[in-house]
Order: sequence, then structure tokens, then C-alpha cells
Amino acid sequence: MKVTLSALDTCESSFTPLVVLELAQDVKEETKEWLKNRIVSKKEDGDDNDDFLTMAECQFIIKHELENLRARDEKMIPGYPQAKLYPGKSLLRRLLTSGIVIQMFPLHDNEALKKLEDSWYTRFTLKYQPVDRIRGYFGETIALYFGFLEYFTVALIPMAVIGLPYYLFVWEDYDKYVIFASFNLIWSTVILEVWKRGCANMTYRWGTLVMKRQFEEPRPGFHGVLGINPVTGREEPLYPSYKRQLRIYLVSLPFVCLCLYFSLYVMMIYFDMESWAMSLHESSGSEWTSVLLYVPSIIYAIVIEIMNRLYRYAAEFLTSWENHRLESAYQNHLILKVLVFNFLNCFASLFYIAFVLRDMKLLRQSLATLLITSQILNQIMESVLPYWLQKKHHVQVKRKVQALKADIDATLYEQVVLEKEMGTYLGTFDDYLELFLQFGYVSLFSCVYPLAAAFAVLNNFTEVNSDALKMCRVLKRPFSEPSANIGVWQLAFETMSVISVVTNCALIGMSPQVNALFPESKLDLILIVVAVEHALLAFKFILAFAIPDKPRHIQMKLARLEFESLEALKRQQMKLMAQNLKEESREGNKEEEA
Repeated sequence: MKVTLSALDTCESSFTPLVVLELAQDVKEETKEWLKNRIVSKKEDGDDNDDFLTMAECQFIIKHELENLRARDEKMIPGYPQAKLYPGKSLLRRLLTSGIVIQMFPLHDNEALKKLEDSWYTRFTLKYQPVDRIRGYFGETIALYFGFLEYFTVALIPMAVIGLPYYLFVWEDYDKYVIFASFNLIWSTVILEVWKRGCANMTYRWGTLVMKRQFEEPRPGFHGVLGINPVTGREEPLYPSYKRQLRIYLVSLPFVCLCLYFSLYVMMIYFDMESWAMSLHESSGSEWTSVLLYVPSIIYAIVIEIMNRLYRYAAEFLTSWENHRLESAYQNHLILKVLVFNFLNCFASLFYIAFVLRDMKLLRQSLATLLITSQILNQIMESVLPYWLQKKHHVQVKRKVQALKADIDATLYEQVVLEKEMGTYLGTFDDYLELFLQFGYVSLFSCVYPLAAAFAVLNNFTEVNSDALKMCRVLKRPFSEPSANIGVWQLAFETMSVISVVTNCALIGMSPQVNALFPESKLDLILIVVAVEHALLAFKFILAFAIPDKPRHIQMKLARLEFESLEALKRQQMKLMAQNLKEESREGNKEEEA
């Protein structure tokens, strides 16, 4: 696409662009003028806050203002009668869907980015990540992800260290895994509770711990009849909740159930392939057929990744079509849809092998193959391939800039052209999902494959650097988003830890060594396993309750802040009352004089 140079050519030398709004080549002048006037009319007069706000915060404000440009009396976009508008419709969304605006993205600050890279990933040393600097450049949401990735990786090290000797020396002795499984259950609870405390420390330092979501702005994709919000008194689109519920229960829910059925059908095809490979190996017994035993699991792992990605696109479309008012509600419904499918798609075969086939050897083989294959595929798709494509495009841009004969800021031109062709970062959803599935592989069947934690640690050490490289050099700079915590993902990880208690207790109860203790009555064995499982769950919830979500000093600071806010409000009310009394006394004196 040809880039227009006039804006770059005429801009003042002191002008520092923050956000790029790329228009199509043939956009009409009246459309440009109308869009410029709407943007300017939205801007409010104010003081220069360059010293107060970071560049990321300024870019977030610009994005917020542009996304909240909504149609009022316009029936169409000027110059484009086919692009219909109605009151309350998001102008930016209509411009994007009509192809008038190609994309909107924030520019990198090359100087600040270089400093961040030097302290982050360019030197391969074992050190903590500069989370505060990441927050200053990319915002709280991305900083929290990298903080959680680092914390989770460090927390996995004890599991890896303990699991390695179990794997090497007591592979078949399931009764000896009771101690390891018990440690796993305590570990999974403690790390999640301790993370809450660390997260509270970080977000308090950043000023986002006590963010209020009650008056969250409507998301850009939300549409409806323009009206007055009865709570805030602001003008915004209104949409009946019963229509949204009908869409969820009559369309989205049946579609999700259909996808779950298809996932189970593919799983049964995988087991047919496993049976075929096993029978072939038993009939021939050659080395070639022994290698062939791993082929069905590898193919199934690749199919799982493909199905997860295809389902993700369908889930995003359905969740957007449901027309949720708030971004938080949209994210919660999307995460719920994706987690349910991914959990079944990734773990259903393992549950089937463990509790239906009861083949522990096949369970270990399948778990190892799924874990390692998914990690390799994620590294290739998320980092290696995008980085290679970006390097190739960077060389092409260099050649264009060198051949350019125009009196413009070539450095700025090169930056805009280079960044506009970069891939778009779609948020932390996929990154958290990868860690969630990894947590499942480590915790659900720990007593069968204790080496899973070691593979997870190795993967995450490379993941930290590859994700950092991806954020800084491969993808466009994302708009920063303020966050108080990792959101619904905390609940997802806690739910997975509860499920792991049940699965590990059941696997230990199924082991031959434990069964040998109850040769006559299987009912006693079942009752004891259920009792132990309930006792462990009770201990888990007591432990979660005993560890406060916020450290004591943070609680005291928040209480102090609330007290000072109330005192300031009282002083303000007293001042207003005094002013009212003075005005009343003045009016009374005037009446007496009259």
C-alpha cells in the first residue's frame, strides 16, 4: 500500500506522533475533514500534562477518546452513502468495517524501547524482569502477565527438583507417589495465594489496586439505541439484556456443545489410531514400529492445536455478536467459552486413558507427547515464525527508505512503514491460556508423570525471552490497559487446582499397591479415597483462607487512604455548609435593611 507523505513532510520538528490512524488510499477529502472535525470537537481544553503522564498513558487516553466517538444525527459517513450510521454507533468501528480506516496503533518510543530491551532480554542472565519498566512502557496488563510468568516459572522449580528423582528411581512404585502428590496439592494452593499478595504489592505501587469497575465505559463494539444511562446520567447506547440472554442460550450454548461433541469424536479417532499402532507393533516388534507408537499422539497434539485456534475465532465472533456492554463482561464470556473447550480438547483423552482404559503407560506417553509437542508448536507459531517474517520485511523497508528522494523525516517514515506492517498483539488471552494448560499438565496427573514440571520450567525460561522479543521487535506496540490483577484467570487456575486434588486422589486409589491393601472390599477403598480427597480439599480451602490476599502493610495503607478520603469529604462538606450559612446570613441582613 502506498503511504502518503504529506503529513510527515509538513509536521513541525517538535511534534512527536503518538498514535497512527491509517486511512485507505482513496478516502475522500470531505470524509477526512469530517473525521478531523469530530476528533477535534471531542478534544477538551486542558493544561500540558506531558510531565505527568507517561507516553503509554497518553496513547491509552487517545484510544479511549477515539473509541468513544459515536454517531449522533448523522445517517451516513460523509462521502460514503453505503456506510450507514445510527445514533450511538461507534464511528471508529464503522470506519474500520467500511475499509475507510485500515488500522489504528500506537508508535514505539525507540529510545525508551532500547533502554527497556537492555534491562530485559538482550543479556541472557538469570535475573528478575524489570516489571516496573515494562509497566511504564506497555501498561499494567502486560506487566502483570510477565510478572505472573516469572513467578509461575520460579514456583515450578521445587516441583521439577522433587519430580526428577521420582522419575529416575521410583517410576513404577505408585504408592511412593503419595508424598509427591500431597506436596503438589499444597504447592498449587500456596503459589496461587502468594501470587495474590505479590500482585497486590505491584498494583498498589502502580496505583491500580483499587480500580472501580462499577462505572466502566461501554466497549467500542457495543451497539444499541442511544439513550441516557439511569445510573451515570450519560448518553450511551442501550440494549435489552433479554435479547443478549436469548443469543447466549439459543445460539452460543448449542454451538459450544456441538464443538465439544466434535472434540470427543476426534478423540475417539485418536484412540483407533493408537490401537492400530499398538497391534502393528505387537505383530512385528521391530524398532520402526516402536517409533510408530508415538505418531498417533503427535498427530493428535497437532490436531488439538489447530482445533483450539479455529474454535478461538468462532468464540470471538459469537461473544462479539452477543453484544456485551462492558469489556470485562465480554472477556469473561469469551474466556469461559474458550476454557471449557480447551480443557475438554486437551485433557479429555488423558482422563479417558486414566479412568476408562486404566493404562498408566499410555497415559505417561500421551501426557509427555501432548506437553512437549504443544510447547514446540507454540514457540514456533508465536515467536520464531513472526520474528523471521518481521526481519524479512525490515530489510525491504530499509531499501525503500534508501531509494526515497523526498524532504521528509526518513527515520519517522521508516518507523511508521515498518510498524504498520507488523502483526497485531491480540492481548494476553493466549499467553494466559498457554500457562493455564501447562498448569493442568503439571498438576492434574503429577503422580503419573512428575517430569512435566521440569519440561514446563525449561519452556518458560525460553518463553520469557521469546515473549519479550515478540513484544518489542515483532509485533506492534499494544495500547496500555490498566489492571488491578490477572482477572478471571486467577479463578481459572484455582479451579484447576481443585480438579487436580480429585484426579490425583483417584489415580493413587487406582494404583495396584493401594488396591492390594483392600483385597476383599473395594467399597472401603472408595470410601477412604473419597474421605482423603474431602480432607485435602478442606485443608486446601483452610489454607487459602488463612493466607490473606493483601499483605498487612497494604491493608493498613488502604485503610489509611480510605480514612483520609472520608476526612477530606467531611472537611469539604463543612466548608460548603459554612458557605451556605454565610450566604443565608447575608440574604437575611439584606432583607432587614430593606
